[in-house]
Amino acid sequence: MSPLITPDELRPLLDGPSTVLDVRWRLAGPTGIESYREGHIPGAVFCDLDRDLAGEPGSGGRHPLPAAEHFQAAMRRLGVRGDRPVIVYDEADSTAAARAWWVLRYFGHPDVRVLDGGLRAWTQAGLPVTEDIPEPAEGDFAAVPGGMPVLTAAEAADLARNGVLLDARALERYLGKTEPIDPVAGHIPSAVNAPTAQNVEPGGRFHNPEFLRERFIALGAVAGVPIGAYCGSGVTAAHEILALELAGLPAALYVGSWSHWITDPDRPVATG
Repeated sequence: MSPLITPDELRPLLDGPSTVLDVRWRLAGPTGIESYREGHIPGAVFCDLDRDLAGEPGSGGRHPLPAAEHFQAAMRRLGVRGDRPVIVYDEADSTAAARAWWVLRYFGHPDVRVLDGGLRAWTQAGLPVTEDIPEPAEGDFAAVPGGMPVLTAAEAADLARNGVLLDARALERYLGKTEPIDPVAGHIPSAVNAPTAQNVEPGGRFHNPEFLRERFIALGAVAGVPIGAYCGSGVTAAHEILALELAGLPAALYVGSWSHWITDPDRPVATG
């Protein structure tokens, strides 16, 4: 089953046993909850990326993995159950939704799908939005870590040398020409730049699997070669992992990503 779902496929599920999470999030600007209150898919519950899908920022990076008990409590509060599908969406390009998809998969949920094209695709299909905020019944999801492969900093460095480590950030940040967020600019030596913006079409929907497969193969990510991904803090890299899965290329996530890498001054930094 594809990890993506279309608006037409989602519509009938709203009347059945499923949980829909609105994961709209911006690195800067209005918070996602404000957009959610202005209108969302009927029955959707707001999921806060910073609070629900990450631990406290610090030595582990800006968006480290949440502790299992923290994540479990958050998902139960949002009504997530282990025996019913979860559909996640954001504004359009699935950047934030992919983080929810990945963390739910990592903690063992068996059935998580991303609304391709997000709320934009939903409204463009003429489907309704509402300002009504539901009160979900307590969920029973049990968070068990280990459902998706992860990389430590040392493993990411080794993979960059002996496999393919994709840097999902914009080219300018990879090159070290600019760094608007983290205190050090550059990239992990031998990592290959693969901006997540190129995983989607202009409207926000993912490119088809064949396009994505050709894209990643051109970067050296081929079947049989160990593949990993990182970004600034483990959010857009989850989008890369999703795109790689669509392409049939399983990959591991360096969750702490660049914001964790640079916490140790002994780790090398490459530019250019």
